[in-house]
Amino acid sequence: MTTAARAAALQARAATHAIELENRHGAHNYQPLPVVLNRGAGVYLFDEQGRRYLDMMSAYSAVSFGHSHPALVQALTEQAGRLSVTSRAFHTDRLGPFLAALCRVTGMARALPMNSGAEAVETAIKAARKWAYKVKRVPDGQAQILVAEGNFAGRTTTIVGFSTEAQYRDGFGPFAPGFASVPFGDAKALEAAITPHTAAFIVEPIQGEAGIVVPPAGYLKAVRDICTRHNVLMICDEVQTGLGRTGRMLACDHEGVRPDGLTLGKALGGGLLPVSAFLAREDVMSQFTPGDHGSTFGGNPLAAAVGLAALELLEREQLARRAQEHGDHLMAQLRRLAHPAIKEVRGQGLLIGVEIDPSFASARAVCEALMAEGVLTKDTHGTVVRLAPPLVIERAQIDDAVAALGRVLKALDSRPRVCRAESVAA
Repeated sequence: MTTAARAAALQARAATHAIELENRHGAHNYQPLPVVLNRGAGVYLFDEQGRRYLDMMSAYSAVSFGHSHPALVQALTEQAGRLSVTSRAFHTDRLGPFLAALCRVTGMARALPMNSGAEAVETAIKAARKWAYKVKRVPDGQAQILVAEGNFAGRTTTIVGFSTEAQYRDGFGPFAPGFASVPFGDAKALEAAITPHTAAFIVEPIQGEAGIVVPPAGYLKAVRDICTRHNVLMICDEVQTGLGRTGRMLACDHEGVRPDGLTLGKALGGGLLPVSAFLAREDVMSQFTPGDHGSTFGGNPLAAAVGLAALELLEREQLARRAQEHGDHLMAQLRRLAHPAIKEVRGQGLLIGVEIDPSFASARAVCEALMAEGVLTKDTHGTVVRLAPPLVIERAQIDDAVAALGRVLKALDSRPRVCRAESVAA
C-alpha cells in the first residue's frame, strides 16, 4: 500500500470513528448525512479526507455570509480578547450600537436580544400576551395567539405545542393552552378565527421547515390589513427568511408590510455563534419591565459585536440584492432541468425547495447522491430538497450545484421505478 493510500485509509477510519462516537454517546435526535466535516471556507465545506463540498444549505440560513468570513472572524476574535460575557446586570459598549443597527435596518422601534430563534419566538409570545392584557384589555388568562398550520418556530414545549406536525408533538405534552391554528396562506380563514381575545398572529412569510412553502401573492398585505382592523398584533417569524435571504432585508418587505413584532436569528450570528432578537413597536416592547424577562447570555458583548458586524456586512456587500439576482438565476436553472422527478420548484431569493416525486426517489436519497457529487444539503419531510446556499455564492458555483443535481436526476432514468424510492446513492 502506498503512503497516500495508507493516509487515506487512516482518514477514513478516523471519520468512521467520529460517527461511531457520536452515535454511541449522543442522543439520536438527528439523522445526519454520513460525512464528517472539519473545515469550512466561504461557500465550501471540507471533510476529514480533504474532499470539498459546495454548501447549499448554509446551516438553515445561519451561515448566510459563508464559513469563517474574515470580517466576522475579526470582529469575533477582537471582541473575545476584550470582553465576552457580563450578563445584562451591567451596560456594555457593544449592545447599544447593535440594537440601534437592528432597529434601523428593520424599521422597528425597539429590540430585545436573545440567543436562539426559539427564544426569540418565546419572547414574542410573552410580549403579545402582556400587551393583550395591559393594552387591549383581554381578560386575564384568556389571551389567544393564532398560528399558521405547517409552522416551525423551534423546539420548546410551548412551540411544539402549537405545531401541526405530529412527530414534533408526540410524547411531549401536556401543552400550553391559548393557541389555535389557521391554514397558511388563507387570509379569510385568519379573519374568521379572530375573537375579541385574540392577541396576535405569528406567521412565517415563507414556511421553511414545511418545505419552502410560499403563500399566494398579497397574503401578507391582507394579513396586515386584517390585524390592523381587529387590533391584533402581526408578528412575523423571520428567523430563517430575514436578513437578505429572500432578496429583501426582510421577507415581508416584498409586500411592503411592516409587522408589529418581528423575530430574527440564525444569520444574525454570522454563522459563528447563536444570536437572536425580538423586535417590536414601542407600545408592545414597553410592556416589559425589569425582571419580566431576561437571558444570561442574550445581548452579550461578543454576540453584539458579531451581530453588528453581520448587519454592516449585509448592507456593505448588498447581499439582499445578490440573493434576489442569484435566486432568480438558480430558480431558472432548476426549472430548465425539466426532469419528471421534479414535481415543483418554489421559493424566493436564495431560499428554494425542489419537491421530488416519491415514486422516483426520496428527497433524502437525492441529498445522499448530491453528497457523492460534492454538494451538501438536507431534505425536509422526505420530499423536498432545500437549496439555500450562503448569500456570498457566485453564479458559477450555482451552476455547479444545478449540474450536480442534473447528474443525480439523470441517474434515476437508468433505474426501475420500483427501486427508485429506495436510493439513488448506491
